[in-house]
Amino acid sequence: MENNLKKVALIGQPNVGKSSLFNRLANKRIAIVSDIAGTTRDIKKHQIEILDRSALLLDTGGIDETNDEIFSNVKNKAIKTAKEADIILFMVDGKNIPDDKDKELFYELQRLGKELALVVNKIDNDKELERLWEFFEFGISDENLFGISVSHNRGTKTLYEWIYKHLPENPETVAKLEEEKRRKELEDEFFEDEFENDEDFSIEGLEKLDEEEVIDDTSINVAIIGRVNVGKSSILNSLVGMERSVVSSIAGTTIDPVDETFSYKDKNITFVDTAGLRRRGSIEGIEKYALMRTKEMLEKANVALVVLDASRELTDLDEKIAGLVDEYGLGTIIVLNKWDENMDTFQKIEEEVRRRFRFLSYAPIIAVSAKTGRSIDRLKDKIVEIFDNYTQRIPTSQLNKVIEEAVIRHSLPSPNGAYLRIYYSTQFSTRPPRIALVMNKPQLLHYSYKRYLINFLREKFNFEGTPIHVIARGKHDKMGDEEYLER
Repeated sequence: MENNLKKVALIGQPNVGKSSLFNRLANKRIAIVSDIAGTTRDIKKHQIEILDRSALLLDTGGIDETNDEIFSNVKNKAIKTAKEADIILFMVDGKNIPDDKDKELFYELQRLGKELALVVNKIDNDKELERLWEFFEFGISDENLFGISVSHNRGTKTLYEWIYKHLPENPETVAKLEEEKRRKELEDEFFEDEFENDEDFSIEGLEKLDEEEVIDDTSINVAIIGRVNVGKSSILNSLVGMERSVVSSIAGTTIDPVDETFSYKDKNITFVDTAGLRRRGSIEGIEKYALMRTKEMLEKANVALVVLDASRELTDLDEKIAGLVDEYGLGTIIVLNKWDENMDTFQKIEEEVRRRFRFLSYAPIIAVSAKTGRSIDRLKDKIVEIFDNYTQRIPTSQLNKVIEEAVIRHSLPSPNGAYLRIYYSTQFSTRPPRIALVMNKPQLLHYSYKRYLINFLREKFNFEGTPIHVIARGKHDKMGDEEYLER
């Protein structure tokens, strides 16, 4: 879908308000906004809608003439992005007089022959609007010059109208949120309608419902998380096959999450390279926003790559970060990066990881080297495999047969002499797999027996890399949100 949209690039020096305008156009706070110059370091993309027309908005890092390692990379990326764009919004700071650097950059963009607007930001009132005349020095026409104030939402309507005029009519729009909404509606209908009237409910009806619920199984959202400087950006670049994120030896280079979508084995895989996480006491300024953004990305992800530095000892912070993945119930792969820098045996490191990450016992461990490309293709294959496990639905007849076999092998406990009985079981949703045990006294089923059933299911079906939620409920019970937390 993105390939069919016209691209609108935001270009300009640091701290002129590009990220603020990006957020305004996107109608949500996506880019990190800060008074610190150079906050945005990577190219950020988001599909926007202006009335009935769509575009792909690209927010670039601030262009700064400096020998600094990060900003020299950012400038190259920003110019490259401008060349690939259809429409360029060149932003300048209206509080300052036009300078030669801005003019030089503007003329370089002008030679590209693209639709080009000069956007003068921070024009907060009518008096400041008078300074707009100074920017005609750029040789820009009146219809392509805009004086705005993003923070005061002043003058933006005219800019939107100009962008709208240069977009094609009636483009297709992405419906991922509608798909997720539909999935939730199907779950609600299942419990409110079918289970509420369980006198007429049957296993055959469950199987029919399984067939009717259709969920897109071609789009994978992958969150990449880990401590600062463990190599998340390098892994992303190796997986995508290009230098997508700004990579440097300076810890914390990635602040905004960076996403990239590509096709692999009939799947559309979107990687989100989340900002590195520090200890809470070290989170200052814009990094606290990065932590918030990481959690937001995990909410949208299907699969998570927990990246660990194989060349260093594991820490308590590694465990806390991995705990976020467990909290959000994602398909999970543990990735040991910088494997080429550690001479210890894989078995030794694997034992340490398993000891510290018992709650992710279902997650496979893959040792890679982003530097040399070792096992990167294997990691791609494993992402697809884990996603298939995460989205699979076990037919009700098979599931009931396996649960019955598990109960025969290890009978249900009888707490205080109470007789427990499982009437039937069904997988009522995926992502992750959620299984309901419909029984006579669900509140008496001990957690340890649920764990036994989960392990038994793993023996019979391929659930590698995915958590399994087992919920015990009575015939007339309704599903509560807290029950989703049970594993």
